[in-house]
Amino acid sequence: MPTLTRLLFALLLLGALGYGAIYSLANFVDPREREITVRVKKDGFGR
Repeated sequence: MPTLTRLLFALLLLGALGYGAIYSLANFVDPREREITVRVKKDGFGR
């Protein structure tokens, strides 16, 4: 039983670290704004 408890604690710790990393990236990092241009081929467009 102690092995199962240790495994569950390790998984819980890894999950909390992953959640914290995603939370901090979402709230504290601002994305750069830039212009994006995408070219679309005319072949087959509008068929």
